Amino acid sequence: MRKYIKMMEDMIDTRERPFHCDICDKRFLRITHLTEHIRTHTGAKPYSCEVCGKGFLYISHLTEHIRTHTGDKSFSCEICGKAFARKDCLRNHKATHSNEKPHHCEICGKAFTKKYYLRNHQAIHSVEKTHYCEICGKAFTCRGYLSKHKLVHTGQRPYKCDTCGKEFLQNANLKTHKLTHTGVKPYPCETCTKTFSSKSDLKKHELVHTGEKPFHCEICGKAFSIKSNLKKHKFIHIKETLAQ
Repeated sequence: MRKYIKMMEDMIDTRERPFHCDICDKRFLRITHLTEHIRTHTGAKPYSCEVCGKGFLYISHLTEHIRTHTGDKSFSCEICGKAFARKDCLRNHKATHSNEKPHHCEICGKAFTKKYYLRNHQAIHSVEKTHYCEICGKAFTCRGYLSKHKLVHTGQRPYKCDTCGKEFLQNANLKTHKLTHTGVKPYPCETCTKTFSSKSDLKKHELVHTGEKPFHCEICGKAFSIKSNLKKHKFIHIKETLAQ
């Protein structure tokens, strides 16, 4: 219904839209639509999930997201019967039946089943890394990331768990670790409903469903879905080199 109303309003002459955006000059029929549009410039996400803290631009998006926590799955695949909490997740799932990858990278042509996989991939092309570690030469997009990286060389672990005393390089890792004591796993997989205590673990798991293997061995070309598996694999080549 929302999309239909927007489509009808788009047909109205721009001169009859009294509310305009000062940033991009786009015009709107209603002040509420202008308010929502301005958030796309500011990045504000006023609607937050009380379970995992994720923010949303629209309350309708939050409502859909909450279903991932409650287990409500109203959208079913007519091919295999699998059910999903959100309509867009069902649409992405259907692509697995047809091997369709509708989201293409305009730079290298690589295709993806989901839009956010494409967004993650595009960072490879667009992000410039200008901050270099003087110890190992690794480059980072900002000074803050470089500072965190340097802790790897110094051995410092400034963030300590109050429960078990385990120490971490980053506060985010400490927060994720604390969930192991509470048992809370707020990040569910929308394909198989398995839950995870961190976003990074969820993303790693999702590769199982997509079949993507983004980590390649530069020596033999073998691909892996998890970076740690690539590191283990490289020891094979080290052993081969030492045996020569």
